[in-house]
Amino acid sequence: MKFGVIIFPGSNCDHDAYWAIQQATHEPVTFLWHDSHDLQNCDAIIVPGGFAYGDYLRTGAIARFSPIMDSVRKFADAGGLVLGICNGFQILCEAGMLPGALMRNIGLKFICKPVQIRVENNQTPFTNSCKIGDVLTIPIAHMEGNYFCDERTLAQLKNEDRIVFRYSNAQGEITSESNPNGSLDNIAGICSAGRNVLGMMPHPERASEPELGGIDGCKIFESLVAALAAK
Repeated sequence: MKFGVIIFPGSNCDHDAYWAIQQATHEPVTFLWHDSHDLQNCDAIIVPGGFAYGDYLRTGAIARFSPIMDSVRKFADAGGLVLGICNGFQILCEAGMLPGALMRNIGLKFICKPVQIRVENNQTPFTNSCKIGDVLTIPIAHMEGNYFCDERTLAQLKNEDRIVFRYSNAQGEITSESNPNGSLDNIAGICSAGRNVLGMMPHPERASEPELGGIDGCKIFESLVAALAAK
């Protein structure tokens, strides 16, 4: 199996994701250039964090038009696995591959710190190594992480069990105090109707080695390997 990590102008977590995949999965990984349509026969695509195209207009608003994203949409429509992390989540929403939008944090400040997220759904290719209710400690680093959607979309996400992660405290309780950015319903990550596209604001690649302070992020990458191996 082979992973691909997209590089946009302004990406700054692409090498982090590349390294984390190597260390956590020991599987081949390659970089994918934003200006190319070629996914290089990758089995899973990572849309990494950073500031694609400087976050001009809106976060992800320009990146969605990159040639590589046209290929990523087709890849996902065919069932391919796509993980969007932080800015990658924003890009997937702008591209219409996930519903909703990421707005400015409620405090209007950039937040960079470890947070706890509770696993709400382990029946996805990204969480099959977890148990429902597991609490993962994974860092966030964003200014626009405040997830929002309309009432109808939120109801659909709940009814279809597509809310994958919620911000929680260390005991797994969903509280307003544990919500770092004002996200609707404490949402930290959602998936597509087909379960093959995941967007999450926390950075699993920054929690993939003991030297980084924790390895909870490895569960995301290990789950992807297990899902690909089961295909």
